Amino acid sequence: MTEDSYSYSSTHPPLPPTTEDHRFDWLRLLRSRRVGISTFWRLLSEHGTAAAALAALPDIAASAGVSGYQVCPEGVIHAELKAARAGRARMICRGEAAYPAQLSEISDPPPILWVTGDPRALARPMVALVGARNASSLGTRMAKSLARGLGEAGYLVVSGLARGIDTVAHQAALDTGTAAVLAGGVDVLYPSENTLLAEEMCRKGGALISEMPMGMQPLARHFPARNRIVSGLSSAVVVVEAAAKSGSLITARCALDQGRDVLAVPGHPLDARAGGCNILIRDGARLVRDADDVIEAIGPLATPAAAAPQAELPLDPPAVPAAPPQRRTLAETAALHSRILARLGPSPIAEDQLIRDLACPSGEVAPVLTDLEMEGRVRRRPGGLLTLVP
Repeated sequence: MTEDSYSYSSTHPPLPPTTEDHRFDWLRLLRSRRVGISTFWRLLSEHGTAAAALAALPDIAASAGVSGYQVCPEGVIHAELKAARAGRARMICRGEAAYPAQLSEISDPPPILWVTGDPRALARPMVALVGARNASSLGTRMAKSLARGLGEAGYLVVSGLARGIDTVAHQAALDTGTAAVLAGGVDVLYPSENTLLAEEMCRKGGALISEMPMGMQPLARHFPARNRIVSGLSSAVVVVEAAAKSGSLITARCALDQGRDVLAVPGHPLDARAGGCNILIRDGARLVRDADDVIEAIGPLATPAAAAPQAELPLDPPAVPAAPPQRRTLAETAALHSRILARLGPSPIAEDQLIRDLACPSGEVAPVLTDLEMEGRVRRRPGGLLTLVP
């Protein structure tokens, strides 16, 4: 097997863990300091296994100027696994049969999902319904109608368990199945008034999903990452009510970046809660009047085969883990560091574009980007974008 055949890509990720020890190593690598999703996949690709990546991390951090780096302690992972058992949560790793196929295709798929409820729900075709927390009476009625119609047509309704439109969508789809993506751990139900709703969702064949550690309290910065999973799971995102600047529009932008259909319910021009929806329609989103409009827009994506359990991803197992690329000299590495930093700024740039601008092989640029990210000088954004840390 060549090195290129084992490099990370969204369609052919490294093999999923096959033993409990491997799963433990995956979780430990992901929870280690300064290891984000892109860095996780890159380290796994470069070193072949999570255990090898964990062993290499201190040296990688040292070469990036981070002294005294330590990987995530084993005790932290044992505690998270204990909390998962107590909360009846199942860990699903990318590449396993239970991992949602559509989510696996996005540019920054979560390596690990925690799921409570019925994981089989994640094999069904999904549509996301999102909208305002301070929804109007008309907005809630519309959300109920859409959720019921989509559920009766065989779709799993996905949302974020937030107040307003999210809550109404989950409630209306209880009998047909609904899933909530949480910004905190799956054992931390937010807002607390939706605790009974979340429990009812799980009892009726739905699911709660999160990439966050067990016990993690949701923070403001977690919600945009949560939104990309809401859209990534779904064939389409329907925005019922949203202000011109709202989290629902972040979900819509994620959907567009992921190649998903975006639909919106129009509203009165003087109603601020409809401003975001009207903007989306003006910019090309499909106008929605009822569930039939959504089903018509999705078209051939929603086939009976899509509802069948997903098989394991067709990956060729490597005979031997690929060797990491040869390190540059210190002078060459420092020069490439400077060139990369000179081309980055506060405005995001695609990693592929950066590599083309540098006119360097991706295998040489990737380890240096990992060093800079570990050093805290470069930040990876959803969609394969890079920015300079101010």
